[in-house]
Amino acid sequence: MSSDPWGRVDETGTVYVRTAEGEQVVGSWQAGSPEEALAYFERKYEGLVVEVGLLEKRVKTTDLSAKDAQSAIDHLRAQVDEHHAVGDLAALRTRLDGLVATVEARREERKVQKAKQTDAARESKQALVKEAEELAQSDQWRSAGERLRALVDTWKGLPRLDRKSDDELWHRFSHARSAFSKRRKAHFASLDAQREEARKAKEKLVAEAESLSGSTDWGGTAARYRELMTDWKAAGRAQREAEDDLWNRFRGAQDVFFAARGEVFAERDAEQTENLKTKEELAAEAERLLPVKDLKAARAAFRALNERWEAVGHVPRDARPRVEGRMQTVERALQESEESEWRRTNPEALARATGLTGQLQAAVDKLRTQIDTARASGNNARADKLAKELEGRQALLDQALKGLQEFGG
Repeated sequence: MSSDPWGRVDETGTVYVRTAEGEQVVGSWQAGSPEEALAYFERKYEGLVVEVGLLEKRVKTTDLSAKDAQSAIDHLRAQVDEHHAVGDLAALRTRLDGLVATVEARREERKVQKAKQTDAARESKQALVKEAEELAQSDQWRSAGERLRALVDTWKGLPRLDRKSDDELWHRFSHARSAFSKRRKAHFASLDAQREEARKAKEKLVAEAESLSGSTDWGGTAARYRELMTDWKAAGRAQREAEDDLWNRFRGAQDVFFAARGEVFAERDAEQTENLKTKEELAAEAERLLPVKDLKAARAAFRALNERWEAVGHVPRDARPRVEGRMQTVERALQESEESEWRRTNPEALARATGLTGQLQAAVDKLRTQIDTARASGNNARADKLAKELEGRQALLDQALKGLQEFGG
């Protein structure tokens, strides 16, 4: 018979393992010595030790699921319980029990972690739903659409909740996206209709613009083109391709008209510049008539100059007030000379002025005599009163004498 601390072999070749509950039969050995029998079953025990060690390492260092870990533990425990190895089987059971506790603790940790992840996912999905429902009312079609697509990608990256909660949140999320898509589709359908109306309106504006391009009614047509431009802006935008084509035609028609008008105006401006030069020469000649020495000759010369002036065409608008003002100044001077001459040679006016002056002179002389008499008699009060009256009459006399001088008197 052969034995070691954990097992023995009896005379019949039966192998036993020692346990706390007593010896347990491991198996029988007939092919060799008892030592070889013990060595064989000890190697089986060492194999179990290695497997338990490997399982402990996997549980601690990998994400082995609790289910798979428990299955592996159960498999090893069955081998230990079958007593087909010689060694400290109780120690292996203790290690397996420790693994069970570790797996259970890991299971609880994962359960708590999963609950946290689920809560976080729920909050995230609720936030996505809230934002999607707000975006559903937005009119920022491009940015809101892009954001909704990004929200979908974010949703796909989140863990699923329980079916009921997940379905309810997804229904709200999907409904918000559908509502936005429906509003956007309606908006662009309306926009397409508006652009079609704009295209039709601009077709008419282009047709009129092209019909006016050959007009020579420069003022009226230019004004009408300004009105057409106002109508163009008010019509709104057509589809991009149509808008560009219509605008090129519209602008091209205007360019034809304004180019032709520009050529005509350039010729007219050159002519008006020459006219201005001629009128400035005539104005200078008229100014040499001043001051008036011979009214009759000056008047005749001015009439001749004015006839030549009227024969000259238009001058540039900005120069017109200046050059015409020079002629008007000469004309006013001649008129004032005529009025002065008329007053000087009018017999009736001269007689009236002479008579009034004589009357005022006589009144002044009389008052002076009366003043002298009053002072001589010592009546100074009367003298002072008469002196004030004299001042008024003298002023009237001075004015009358000035008027009389205008008649050459």
